[in-house]
Amino acid sequence: MSKAVIPAAGLGTRFLPATKAMPKEMLPVVDKPAIQYVVEEAVNAGINDMLMITGRNKRSLEDHFDRVPFIEQTLEAKGDLDKLAAVRGASELGDIHYLRQGDPKGLGHAVLRAKLHVGDEPFAVLLGDDLIDERDVLLETMIEVQAKTGGSVIALIEVDPAQISAYGCADISAIDGEDYVQVNKLVEKPPVDEAPSNLAVIGRYVLHPRIFDVLETTGPGRGGEIQLTDALQTLAAADGEGAGVYGVVFRGRRYDTGDKLSYLKAVVTLASEREDLGPDLREWLKGFTSTLDG
Repeated sequence: MSKAVIPAAGLGTRFLPATKAMPKEMLPVVDKPAIQYVVEEAVNAGINDMLMITGRNKRSLEDHFDRVPFIEQTLEAKGDLDKLAAVRGASELGDIHYLRQGDPKGLGHAVLRAKLHVGDEPFAVLLGDDLIDERDVLLETMIEVQAKTGGSVIALIEVDPAQISAYGCADISAIDGEDYVQVNKLVEKPPVDEAPSNLAVIGRYVLHPRIFDVLETTGPGRGGEIQLTDALQTLAAADGEGAGVYGVVFRGRRYDTGDKLSYLKAVVTLASEREDLGPDLREWLKGFTSTLDG
C-alpha cells in the first residue's frame, strides 16, 4: 500500500476565533501542527504518497510542507542545526498532493474526491482529529489485516458506554484465532440504550477501492451529508471482491484534538512525555494542581 487520503476541508468552527484565518489542522500540538503528526504516522507505516482534501483558507497547509529557503538559510547561518533539521523535515516527509473538496458534502464525499488519485488499489484514510502516539502500532496492523482479508478495515476503541452516542458505533463478531473482528453493522451516534457495543470508530481507515463505487450511489445521510459510515455499512453486507468490513481494536495511546478540552489535554500529555520539556512541565504541574480547589 502506497497511498493515503487525509481529509482537511473542515471549517473548524469549534475552535473559533482561532480558526477564523488558520486551518484547524495547523493548530500547534506542542511545537508541530496537528496535521504533521498525521502525515508522519502515514510515512512511518510505509506510505509515501498522500493526498490532502482541502478547502478555502487552507493554503497554509501547503506552505507548511513546502521548502522555505530564507528560513533555512537563516538557521544555517546561525548554526541552529536542530531547528534547521526540524524545518527541513516537514518538507521531506513524502509526496504530498492537494485537491479541493469543493462543496462540503461530508467525509464520504471528501473520500470520493480522491478516486482518480488513488486508482484501483487499497488506501488509507487518516483524520486529523485523532493523533496516534508514534510509539504504538495501529496503521501498520490495519494494512496487514486489509491484505489478509481483502476487505476494508476500521479502527475501534473501547469507550465508556455512556459516551458512545458521541461516536460511530460498531456491532462486531469475534473471529476465531484472529486479533481483528468482523464488523456486522455500523451505527452513527446511536442513543446509549440502542448502541450495539461500546466500540467506537476513530479516524483511521484502510479501504478497498470498491468503496468509491459505493460512495457514488450513497445518498445524503445524517446531517444531510454523504457519510463514509453509510458506505461501509453497505460493504459490510455485500458479497464479492472488496466486500466485508473488519475492525482492529486499538488499546494504545490516542490523543483527541477534536474539541477544546481534549485538545488541551493532548498538548499537556504530549509535552509532559517529552525529554526536553517533560521534567520541568511535570514539576510545574504538581505545584499548579496543588493550588486548585477541589
